[in-house]
Amino acid sequence: MEMEFKDYYQLMGVERDASQDEIKRAYRKLARKYHPDINKEPDAEEKFKEMGEAYEVLKDPEKRAAYDQLGADWQGGQDFRPPPDWNEDFAFHGGGFTDTNTDQFSDFFESLFGRGNVGGGYRPHSQREFHMRGQDSHARVVIDLQDAYTGATRALTLTQSQPGSDGRLHPRERTLNVKIPKGVHPGQHIRLAGQGEAGLGQGEAGDLYLEVEFRPHPFYHVEGKDVFLDLPVAPWEAALGATVKAPLPTGSVDLKIPAGSTAGRKLRLKGRGLPAKSPGDLYVIVKIALPPADDDAARQAYREFEKAFTFNPRTNMGV
Repeated sequence: MEMEFKDYYQLMGVERDASQDEIKRAYRKLARKYHPDINKEPDAEEKFKEMGEAYEVLKDPEKRAAYDQLGADWQGGQDFRPPPDWNEDFAFHGGGFTDTNTDQFSDFFESLFGRGNVGGGYRPHSQREFHMRGQDSHARVVIDLQDAYTGATRALTLTQSQPGSDGRLHPRERTLNVKIPKGVHPGQHIRLAGQGEAGLGQGEAGDLYLEVEFRPHPFYHVEGKDVFLDLPVAPWEAALGATVKAPLPTGSVDLKIPAGSTAGRKLRLKGRGLPAKSPGDLYVIVKIALPPADDDAARQAYREFEKAFTFNPRTNMGV
């Protein structure tokens, strides 16, 4: 027998990924709005019944999971024929319903879940339990740049939800020791199999995907696999050339500053970026650092320096 498919999410005005709290808030709001004692519109009572039917399914994580598996490809109002022996396929931990009178629910509801009240002992004919894989979870893990060069292990505390004996989702906090592989880069995802949301019944847990984020560093910034370092040099080092110590994420290097270098000059250290099969590069950006003129001797030195040159840094600006 064909009947109208009911989109319970649409009826309650929530998204398919709405949390249990969002569903509860939506139901309370709509139940107040359409309660026959408050709303005297002709269709208020019918809408109130529809809200109760939708909430009866979506408030229970297991019934909701069964409905989601069935209804992902259906739209509200479409002609619908229940799969053969639908009631033979599922058993739910929660057993019966709330004290709602389910006799007033639609044929669509009955075709999927049967009818019954608390004490009525609703349970589908078969005792086969409904199993469903848990949802994948997503989180961020913040690491230091050095971790990407050497690899590391980081403790990560997560709060995840799981169905409780009362049929509701409850937060659960746990700490994982996460292995950070050498060569990770910002935005990369690390997959931890079986560490996502718990499955229903005997369904396996989902996976946890950690998005890598680098903690801001005072010296370096990262673009893809390349690492950039702003390196201050003295005016005479830039003008005359020099060999200076430059820090690296792991260690340091003697870096040759070519004579005549200007601010913004880019010096490339091939293969010194993030490790990979084809490693990135490390770019040193020359920054001219001026000594402070904070005493008479320093100010006099700057005056002598001024006399020694005929130099206008704004010549190319036409002024």
